[in-house]
Amino acid sequence: MVATDFDAEREYNDEQFSARSVFRSDRMKVVLGYFEPGQFIPVHAPDSDVAITVRRGAGVIRDGDDEHAVGPGEVVVVPAGEDRGVRADADGRLEATLVTAPPPTDAEHEPVRRGLAAGEFDPTGE
Repeated sequence: MVATDFDAEREYNDEQFSARSVFRSDRMKVVLGYFEPGQFIPVHAPDSDVAITVRRGAGVIRDGDDEHAVGPGEVVVVPAGEDRGVRADADGRLEATLVTAPPPTDAEHEPVRRGLAAGEFDPTGE
């Protein structure tokens, strides 16, 4: 059993969002995400479902072509193969749980690395 909480795992990074992995198996990955104002996970489309639950703060979650404004207690589920990304609002921090099933591959996260390096929320250019 894995038991933790947001306070115990909290770690912010001035350069980019912080992802604290709290569980991983061949079938699922659970990450606590900590975003400074304006930080983001770039848009990418891995072959895994993701459920994102916002704990604190506000932001935007990309789901395919749609962007959903989210706040505490809201849940967004994006199916496998759909574009997805998370961005904190410019005026505050965002904390969220991200559950992916199955975990994305390293190759599927290449757009994330490319977007972070370029400072682009949507490195796909769409």
